[in-house]
Amino acid sequence: MNKFNWSEEELLAYEQRKKRIMDEIAAFAEKFDEGLRVGEERGIQIGHEKGKIEGKIEVAKNLLKAGSSVDLIAESTGLSKAEIEQLKEKA
Repeated sequence: MNKFNWSEEELLAYEQRKKRIMDEIAAFAEKFDEGLRVGEERGIQIGHEKGKIEGKIEVAKNLLKAGSSVDLIAESTGLSKAEIEQLKEKA
């Protein structure tokens, strides 16, 4: 296609279509970047939560080794008594 042979109307229609496509690409790229950002933030949040739980479990294991009661460990860590009993059985 040779744009030089187009009428003014055809050239205008072409330029408008090209602009719409470029706008759609830009909007898609923006949404994609936003999705990545949200996904990264959520992944970081999940990692922090998992780390906190793992930390509580480690403290509970150490308290069990030290001979602390299940009630005291539950109160200290926020873990349920059932969770602590499971840790006790695995140890």
